[in-house]
This record gives sequence, structure tokens and C-alpha cells, in this order.
Amino acid sequence: MKKILLVEDDPFLIDIYTTKLREENFKVDVADNGDRALELVEKEKPDLVLLDIVLPNKDGWEILKEIKAKNKEIKVIILSNLGQKEEVEKGLKLGAEKYLIKSNFTPSEVVEEIKNLI
Repeated sequence: MKKILLVEDDPFLIDIYTTKLREENFKVDVADNGDRALELVEKEKPDLVLLDIVLPNKDGWEILKEIKAKNKEIKVIILSNLGQKEEVEKGLKLGAEKYLIKSNFTPSEVVEEIKNLI
């Protein structure tokens, strides 16, 4: 069973995405802040991190840098409302496999992107 770490601080989105991912037989862990996200990456070694950018403690950019510095095998998909061209380019340059803008993708489409990647 593939492990997904969902890094998101919106309880509504956490509920939607954990439900969708579990329906597709993924094991899902959730971190609602940057420190917890990095703890879970170390402890759980997820196959993929679904990462928001705007978070308490540490933002998604810091988390992405730390994940890629320690373990390049962990795939990261950024799922954010930040959709400026510069932000998308920054995310990909820092090592994210994909940059998805929340308003452009349904939860089902996000799950399909994850399945295609792992």
C-alpha cells in the first residue's frame, strides 16, 4: 500500500482528500503544519507528499527544500492556491514533480495525478 502524506491546514480539504485517497487504497497521514510535516516525512517515509504552500510554522517552500535535501526519492506534488507563473516555476525548480492549483483540479483529478506519478 502506497503512503501519502497530506500537508494541509484546511480541515475541510483534509477531510475531502483523506477520504478520496483512502477510497483508492492509499495509506494517508496528515500534517497541518510545517514542523509536523517534516516529522512525518522522517518517521513514515511516504511515497508521495501532497503539499500546500501557505502553512503555519514553516511554509511549503521550506518543507519542499528540506524534503529534497534529505531524500530525493520522495515525490512531491504541490497543491496550492498560489498560481502565479513565478510560484509554479519556483516549485518545480525546488524539486516538486507537479504543481497543481487547487481551483483548477477536482479532488478526483488530484488523485488521478497521484496515481499516475506513483
